[in-house]
Amino acid sequence: MLKGTKLYGILRFKCPKCQEGDFFKGHPYKLGTMGVVHKRCKACDQKFELETGFYQGSYYVSYGLGVALFIAVVILNYLFRETITPTSLMISFILALIFLLPLLYSLSKIIWATMFIKYDKDAIINHQIRLDNDSRTQK
Repeated sequence: MLKGTKLYGILRFKCPKCQEGDFFKGHPYKLGTMGVVHKRCKACDQKFELETGFYQGSYYVSYGLGVALFIAVVILNYLFRETITPTSLMISFILALIFLLPLLYSLSKIIWATMFIKYDKDAIINHQIRLDNDSRTQK
């Protein structure tokens, strides 16, 4: 997968701007840090929460991911089961949702942020140049 594509940053949970720094403080399945986003990228200093309540919009993405999961569960049930009842379909959907909920939650946040933060291949270099010219960092 090529660096610089939106999919690269999303699947690797990297900063949408530089695709180097980590977006989340921990793994999606580590319950203590599940879905906790860094305030800024450690590599390029991009602010991840662009405004107060920024990630409330990720609920729309989460809804879309849930619908896609439901469609995938229905298709897999029709492909691999001989008889399908509404009860078995609902049980398989609930089980898939329980196991994939942390992943869907994290994906919805990073997809939402990627929609608003543009990739910049020179983000790290530009950040280092700004630090070199900042009088507060010089001794």
